[in-house]
Amino acid sequence: MDPDDTHIWSSLPVPAILIDQDDSIADVNPACEGFMNTSAKALRGVRFWDRLTVDAPLENGLARARENGTPLFVNDVDVGTKDRAPLVCNLQIAPLSGRDGVMIMLISPRELAGRMTQSDSVKSAAKSAIGMAEMLAHEIKNPLAGITGAAQLLSMNLNADDLELTDLIVEESRRIVKLLEQVEQFGNLSAPEMGPVNVHDVLDRARRSALLGFGSHMVLIEDYDPSLPMARGDSDQLQQVVLNLLKNASEAADPQGGTIRLRTYYEHGFRLRRSGGSGQALPMQIEIIDDGPGLPEDIRSDIFDPFVSGRENGTGLGLALVSKIISDHGGWISVDSEPGRTVFRISLSRDRGSDKEV
Repeated sequence: MDPDDTHIWSSLPVPAILIDQDDSIADVNPACEGFMNTSAKALRGVRFWDRLTVDAPLENGLARARENGTPLFVNDVDVGTKDRAPLVCNLQIAPLSGRDGVMIMLISPRELAGRMTQSDSVKSAAKSAIGMAEMLAHEIKNPLAGITGAAQLLSMNLNADDLELTDLIVEESRRIVKLLEQVEQFGNLSAPEMGPVNVHDVLDRARRSALLGFGSHMVLIEDYDPSLPMARGDSDQLQQVVLNLLKNASEAADPQGGTIRLRTYYEHGFRLRRSGGSGQALPMQIEIIDDGPGLPEDIRSDIFDPFVSGRENGTGLGLALVSKIISDHGGWISVDSEPGRTVFRISLSRDRGSDKEV
């Protein structure tokens, strides 16, 4: 490639692959190196079909596109590698001008393509949501102080087994007050106090709180990666995120109950490419998976916007706050929903200052 072509190639925001006449990889751009978790040097000359898995009969289509010199578009297919789980992607394949038989493939992960402007749009959308919450904060804090005081008085005459309940009331009331105080400051949340976070501790505290309250009718299953390292974040804010997601899943479930799976895992190849071209590794994965009815189809793409709710009496503020917090963490949140299975996936950075495992 000449220098101008090299600059264009390196600047492409989506993974791109050059495929030779014999279906070997001629080159990949930096975005594709991150997607495949392998360097361009290691990929060059390797047979394309040995490195990438596509859940579609693509080989014949690629051969026809090469023979006829025509583009090929394949939408909504699972694309994966040996090093990462499949993602739903759109593929665009076309002959490379001036290179006989060489094809260029662009891979557009659907969950990333639809949310590349999340960091900016979420901040302005959530600001509106929190602005309304600010008006209610003072009125909510007063009764919370009364609830906390009453719980503390009750605890003086309870046995050890029952103290867990009053301690929970006091702890959760104080956490809500802290959140409301943040809401009152300039109509927005304060910046997260970043540090090493044991995500399993966060999930466990949220799980216990849910089972003692709004999620008492649910079955919560832990599916944790025991070797997961420490994440980087604000423990209290991340607990708020998990609680909001658990509450949504519990309220959407059948009154007789349902199942929520809390899953964690480490994904080496997950990188978020910012609009400025810089990349950030977000390998720490948290999934909240429920077997409820799923999100209404007409709001799935807007579910993180304020005042968008799938429930009749919902405020539509919870997920806007969730998305704002994750955005402030430099992380990523996505949702995949269909009847019987909804997955909220949170991607966070690893805390490099600690090698401690959870």
